[in-house]
Amino acid sequence: MAQFSPTENITLEDQIKSLANEELLDFWEETQFLAKMLEQDNNQENVQYSPEYERLILQELQLRSSMKTLDS
Repeated sequence: MAQFSPTENITLEDQIKSLANEELLDFWEETQFLAKMLEQDNNQENVQYSPEYERLILQELQLRSSMKTLDS
């Protein structure tokens, strides 16, 4: 389970790297849900919402998948 730690000097990228696989997938799912909620609240249709954190999450998932393949 995730634990609170001061994040003053920790980048989002480092925080993402520190998450376990299940935590990372949960975080990604939550960000998708929040993005949809924001889109509905703003009544904006056909808006591309792809913030930096989504790119970082997907990049980390791809890296982990590649590392898992190499270990096999």
